Amino acid sequence: MVTVTMELATNALMKPLKTLALCCGAIQLVLSLAGCHTAHNSKEELHETSHVGKSLDKEQAPSGEEAAHTTYQVSKPLVKDLTLNDEYVCQIRAIQHIEIRTLEKGYLQSVLIDEGQTVHQGQLLFQIKPSVYQADVQKSEAEVELSKIELENNQALVEKDIISATEAAMSAAKLAKVKAELELAKTHLGFTEIRAPFDGLIGRFGDIRLGSLLEENQLLTTLSDTHRLWVYFNVPEAQYLDYMKNRRKGVSQKVQLELANKEIYPEPGTIETIQSDFNSTSGNIAFRASFNNPHGLLRYGQTGKILWPKKISQAVIVPQKSTYEILDKRFVYVVDKDGVIHEREIKVAKEEPNIYVVASGISPDEMYLLERQNKLDKGDKISYQLIEPQRAIESLKLYAE
Repeated sequence: MVTVTMELATNALMKPLKTLALCCGAIQLVLSLAGCHTAHNSKEELHETSHVGKSLDKEQAPSGEEAAHTTYQVSKPLVKDLTLNDEYVCQIRAIQHIEIRTLEKGYLQSVLIDEGQTVHQGQLLFQIKPSVYQADVQKSEAEVELSKIELENNQALVEKDIISATEAAMSAAKLAKVKAELELAKTHLGFTEIRAPFDGLIGRFGDIRLGSLLEENQLLTTLSDTHRLWVYFNVPEAQYLDYMKNRRKGVSQKVQLELANKEIYPEPGTIETIQSDFNSTSGNIAFRASFNNPHGLLRYGQTGKILWPKKISQAVIVPQKSTYEILDKRFVYVVDKDGVIHEREIKVAKEEPNIYVVASGISPDEMYLLERQNKLDKGDKISYQLIEPQRAIESLKLYAE
């Protein structure tokens, strides 16, 4: 009986111990699995970090390595004969431009024209009230008639030896005097009619209105003859010397006029005269060209640009986009036959839309990088594709003729 009871107690005690052992084993297994998983994740993270680092290193590879795997376009300077224009700011003046002023005092009776109107020689423009001057003419006419009668009477008396011939001569002189006064009165009366001295264009009116009391020599308006105009512009001494050399050879110089809207005036201009002295401040000298104005497009006081054509033989041309500027100096990347980039300073002789005419710095046989890349630098070696000079320039819309 006692033995059975102890066995039962032992069995009852062993069951919790077995359960506890099983629980500990399960916990140990879970922790082991977790440790393996953590180690596995750490290896993966390490692998990913290493992979990212390699990617960043690849992105930050040296520019020379990239250049070796990229093909860049290069070209040679275009060489051709050009006719370019030197530009000079100009002022347009009428050959005849006058002020119209009053010669007599009086009230303005009539204004027969308007500002900007075209008028013809002899056309009546303004009328000053003539009443006073008409009265002066009538008075002078009466004095002339009186002097005539007096002279006739004195001549008759001289024939009868009643008066001396001297008195008759004095009457003749008096008649001549009043006749002169009559002509003067008629002249003053004529000054009340203000007429156009030549064909032209009426300018802006002065401070006058219908009925204004005008003083002698008061400004009424201006009149400009615009059939042919003078255009003044200043050129540097070098241009002046070239012009004089060509003129001695009998070569005439034609110029064109660019208007304010950038259009070219259709009529060519002829250089007619040169001012006598150079400007000591600017070193320039004034030229004058004349332009016909058959359609009245040009007017006194306009501005524009004189285009002086200049021929350049065998000009060396490169695109502006192929150059860059450092401290007021212009450079281009020259590429040798091995594909090595060299920095080269160039001197620009003339700037035109999209292009430069180069005076020195690059020869026609040398290649240049068609479009500069910021990631390239001198000394880099590149793979290149040669573009024909004409095709490279035509893509820039070359405007030079």
